[in-house]
Amino acid sequence: MTTTTALSEADERALLDAIDRWLVKKVAPVAATYEQADEYPHELVADMCEMGLYGALIAPEYGGLGLSASTYVKIVARISEEWMSLTGFFNSHLMMALIVQNFGTESQKAYWLPKFASGELRGGLGLTEPSAGTDLQGIHTVAQRRGERYVVNGSKLWITNVIEGDVLALLVKTDPTAQPRHRGMSMLITPTRDPATRADLPGVQRGRKLPKLGYRGIDTGEIGFADYECDAALSLVGEEEGRGFLMATGGLEIGRVNVAARGVGVARRALNEAVIYAQTRQTMGKPIAEHQAIQLKLGEMAAKTRAAELLVADAAAAYDRGGRVDMEAGMAKWFATETAFEVATEAMRIFGANGYSKDYPIERLYRDAPLMMIGEGTNEMQRIIIARRLIARGGLSAL
Repeated sequence: MTTTTALSEADERALLDAIDRWLVKKVAPVAATYEQADEYPHELVADMCEMGLYGALIAPEYGGLGLSASTYVKIVARISEEWMSLTGFFNSHLMMALIVQNFGTESQKAYWLPKFASGELRGGLGLTEPSAGTDLQGIHTVAQRRGERYVVNGSKLWITNVIEGDVLALLVKTDPTAQPRHRGMSMLITPTRDPATRADLPGVQRGRKLPKLGYRGIDTGEIGFADYECDAALSLVGEEEGRGFLMATGGLEIGRVNVAARGVGVARRALNEAVIYAQTRQTMGKPIAEHQAIQLKLGEMAAKTRAAELLVADAAAAYDRGGRVDMEAGMAKWFATETAFEVATEAMRIFGANGYSKDYPIERLYRDAPLMMIGEGTNEMQRIIIARRLIARGGLSAL
């Protein structure tokens, strides 16, 4: 049985303070350099492994911290204030780990989770393909059972941790003719490297790191599989075919809560930078913070940022209670990420030309924000999910 660690207020405060110290000492001095060069931050990734962030949501019996989602989103928001990309390294990894923790057999949990918790094996979630994004049932990657092995053929795109990582939770079709389509989908845990040599395993075709507007430093890329083989007992999550779609959508719930928390972090940083700048930048003989036009912007930015914080806290609390939380996660993800983009845009306007300069953090926040409205399910899809679940639950009483 998996458990979470209910931290006392003092213990949670100590954990967040430790992360704050790391952000000030290790991340702040180098974030802009790594981000502008789009360079993988090996040292910072090693730090996050040492702090236990790669095992943040993995149960203590498997070597993880077993944190609640309510504590986890506070960590994510704090790190995102300094450099949002860093949260993607361990969140994508944890989405993979939670699939094993929630759906795997006891032997699969015992084998994989300690390696995931320590960061010995790091990876992510392999869902998206060149012709399948929001429509996950449209994937074409196929896994055929041959005795005690699966043989995988296909390709994945826009996968986090795919260049530097060691393993993926790979959504495949084990029965391409099944109707409805989701009944033919399964989830495989697929190592991609030899742990001793770090060489690619036979059949792995590791592609390029994708150049991106924002969310830089992290290795978002493409990967192919050509007659790649993996052990069926270890790889087929739950040792049952046909449940992969359920596992993938379940994993996306914590992913959406995470992305919402990232939105909160980006919005908070943009707001705080704007408030400070507005009090120092002067026009017409006084700080621009004293001009009503700027005050109108700051007031709306602050209210929306606070509302986003509350929606994220609500979604995290719902996740901690257990059960289906796609409506709460969708609400938080939609509102917080839209808010991040709006607040970053308004902050750039407050900064004027300086907001467009790489000498200030605003342009990075502005570039990072759009991805969050797309990743882990587009915001258009979130509104559809919210409406459908609201109707299914019986209307406003569901809130």
